[in-house]
Amino acid sequence: MKTDVARRSPAIWGLVALLALVVGGCSDAPDAGGSGPASESQSAVDIGYQGMLNPWKAAIQTGAFEKATGRTINWRKFSSGAEVITSMASGDIDIAVAGSSPIATAMSRGLDVELFWILEGIRDNEALVARNGSGIKTIQDLRGKSIGVPFASTTHYHLLIALEQAGIETKEVKLLNMQPDAIMASWTQARIDAAFVWSPVLNRIVETGEVILTSGKLAELGNPTFDGIIAQQDFAAANPEFMTTLVRVISEYDADYRDNKWTDQSPQVGSIAKLTGAKPADIVAVLAQYDFPSLEEQTSTRWLGGGKDEGAAKALHETSVFLKGQKNIPSVLEDYSPLVNASWARAAQDSSSAPATGE
Repeated sequence: MKTDVARRSPAIWGLVALLALVVGGCSDAPDAGGSGPASESQSAVDIGYQGMLNPWKAAIQTGAFEKATGRTINWRKFSSGAEVITSMASGDIDIAVAGSSPIATAMSRGLDVELFWILEGIRDNEALVARNGSGIKTIQDLRGKSIGVPFASTTHYHLLIALEQAGIETKEVKLLNMQPDAIMASWTQARIDAAFVWSPVLNRIVETGEVILTSGKLAELGNPTFDGIIAQQDFAAANPEFMTTLVRVISEYDADYRDNKWTDQSPQVGSIAKLTGAKPADIVAVLAQYDFPSLEEQTSTRWLGGGKDEGAAKALHETSVFLKGQKNIPSVLEDYSPLVNASWARAAQDSSSAPATGE
């Protein structure tokens, strides 16, 4: 049963309209056994995911979440965080993956969601790349050039940060709102000079381009970004055991990756390849570019724990301040920590269920 969040917050329709314009742009893993409690609704759950390569894709492909929770899950693939947030604002999905920039936009505009898991800390898996022959060697060379980037995404946010730090006004470059697949096509046809995008498209365009700047470098300079999982607040509150089990399964797949150093021959990588169509060797290379926080790190002040001036809450606030300065959002919340919920990760951490062996 979907939550009609749009009726509860008039600001949401403004968000839907804004993002609609932006979009117009052998053993596989640990398996958390068990099923959802009778006290919770057993209706289907709608979860949105994107094309980034990460361990939880193996759990999606093998049906580990359905087996662990006992619930039917409708998986919906989206091309960008802007598309995800539009769907969340309409009440079409219960849980979804989005980057920190679209999450900050949604929260700032009053969408009733909570951030409950850091899917990955973004490092070198997002980068600004100049196409060979474009004449771009440094950030300063971007003036007068065309740059493909998915608007309202973490790469869009980081591109705007990079331009501001370099003293380049956006009117001095040609910013093109493109989803990753469109970037790949335009790159191949030499229709764009540069792109700021994430893997796996990133790994393909660097074959004929040069990395100018990575999101990891911008994070070191004080502008971190991440991909997170958010939930409708009403849904999460009504489904505590589902939320806890979901988090536990994600954390077990992340731990399995960290502990066992998956290779292109690992069955988990094979599962990710089946779901995404990516080559196993590329998957291994991309996974190595990410930071997948453990349960302990998730609940610490580095990410979901702490107050307004720590971790994800601080990053969301700083992102929102920048977005407001760019006139992308009308206002900034004083405190984002009430919208960052570490309780499901703590519950998963405290769970006495032993990891099962997978299938």
